[in-house]
Order: sequence, then C-alpha cells, then structure tokens
Amino acid sequence: MIRLAPGAHVHLIGIAGTGMGALAGLLQEAGFRVTGSDAEIYPPVSTLLEELNIPVKDGYRADNLDNVPDMVVIGNAISRGNQELETVLDRGIPYVSMPELLRELFLDKRKTIVVAGTHGKTTVTSMLAWIFHFAGRSPGYLIGGIPANFPHSFSAGAGGEFILEGDEYDTAFFDKGPKFLHYRPDAVVLNPVEFDHADIFADLDAVKTAFLRLVNLIPRKGILIVCAESPVAMECASKAYCKVESFGLDCGEWAAREVRWENGSGKFLVEFRGKNIGNLETTLAGEHNIKNFLAAAAMASRCGIVWEQIQQAART
Repeated sequence: MIRLAPGAHVHLIGIAGTGMGALAGLLQEAGFRVTGSDAEIYPPVSTLLEELNIPVKDGYRADNLDNVPDMVVIGNAISRGNQELETVLDRGIPYVSMPELLRELFLDKRKTIVVAGTHGKTTVTSMLAWIFHFAGRSPGYLIGGIPANFPHSFSAGAGGEFILEGDEYDTAFFDKGPKFLHYRPDAVVLNPVEFDHADIFADLDAVKTAFLRLVNLIPRKGILIVCAESPVAMECASKAYCKVESFGLDCGEWAAREVRWENGSGKFLVEFRGKNIGNLETTLAGEHNIKNFLAAAAMASRCGIVWEQIQQAART
C-alpha cells in the first residue's frame, strides 16, 4: 500500500508523456507538491505543465533528486541505465509506477470505468467523462489527450466514478504487464482489438491475451460494453463473468441506425435489442465516431444516466 498524504513531494521521471502529465495535474489538484523531469518536452504537455506551474527539469540527472522526494513515479519510457533512475535505486528512494499510484490514490473505493481497445480510447473516454459531468455526477477522469469540453485532461472529481483510458502498453521497467491490469475495473468499454505495439507484443495472440486478462478482472456485478464488429474483442468478451452488451453500426445489441450527416453533425437512431431508444447527434466527423459515441452512451445508460441527459450532453 502506498502511504502518501497531501503535501508530500512526488517527483515524476518522464513527466512529459500525456498520461504522466495528466497524473501530475491530478496530484497537484489533490494537494501534493509535484516536480518532474524529462528529456524532450513539447506541447501540449509542456503547455499544461507551465500553466500549472509544475517545475520540470530538462534532462535526466542525479542532481534532480537533491531535494529528495517522498515518492518517485517512474514512467514506462524510463529504462535501466537512465542516470536519474539509477540514482533513485542507489539512494533507496521509494518509487512506483504511474498505474499503481493512480489506483492507490484516485481509484480506491470508487467505481472504475476503463475504456480499452487498440484505438478509440481517448475519444470514448472524453465522451463518457463529458456525459457524466453534464449529468452532474462529478466524475474523476484521466484522458490521454486534449479534450474539447474540459479545460484539462484530468480531474479528481468528487463523485463515485472514475473514468480513464486503459492502456495495453507496458507499465514500467520493473513491471512489463499492461497498465490496465492495475485499475481493478468495475466496468469496461472494449473497442476493437487488433495487432499493435509490435515492440512489446509478438503477435495478435499476445495482444488478445492481454485483453483477456483485463476482461477477467471485471466482477460479476460489473458490465462489459464490447464492439460487435471486432472478432477479437468479441472473443475476449466471451470469457467474461459479468454482463456483456455489444455495440456497432449495423450489428450488436446497441446499434446505430439511419446514420446521416446534416450541417456538420452526425445524426443517428439508437436501438437496443431492436427497441428504439432515441436519437443522438455528434459534431465529430466519421462513422468511427458514431460508434465511439454509441459505446459511451451505452455505458452511461448502464451506469444510470437517463437518456435525455445523454442526448443533451451530445449536443453541447
């Protein structure tokens, strides 16, 4: 168990990644003193860190740790041989991975909704967080990109849910398992699963195994919303112990029908198991975003958000 109280000094090595930058913001929002270091820092993360006045050292050096932090977060891009990492190990400074710290400080005792899949995670997470926010649920969220409807890609929130992307990439130099295995999901949106990250996965079967492990974490009382158009995702879903509902354009229990484009918006009818639920529209272009919003709407509905609020959130 990680024992950190607000006011403690947390230092992030590799702070300029999108996930690490968002974690830095979450930590600061929760009252921690945050610093970081990275070798290459670019917008939008550099802009975010400057806006938050989080001190960032340019480059990895032993003297970055002279003001000894209470905890160091090691980014997954940091490997043995990195001078700053070696100093952490030599000095015995406590360290942790990003997913571990996120779970212990922000996910404990909350309903965790994880958005996974080899693509579409950022968009669905943004949409889902916005629907919950619009409905007054004050969710915590962490988005691996720059959302359109929020000032930042993170919020600790005050409500009972935390919504985040579930990244299948490895966790840290000391933990080569996927990040999403740390999040103890109560509910999962599973977008298409395809071969990706050839640097850490040997083949599609290896990718599938990672997602099967995620599905296996969902409790029986939870729910899995899965892309009906992805055979691999559906195969993973077949091993779930929880309720499973599928989504797709012309297939799946949640289906988008009568898709049309008018005045820059995509409009479509939502059906659930053949029953007309209502219309939705989104200003995001492309059929893939119709499916993304359908997935977000399905999960929001299953989490108790009424359809009228989902419709209104889509239009704002």
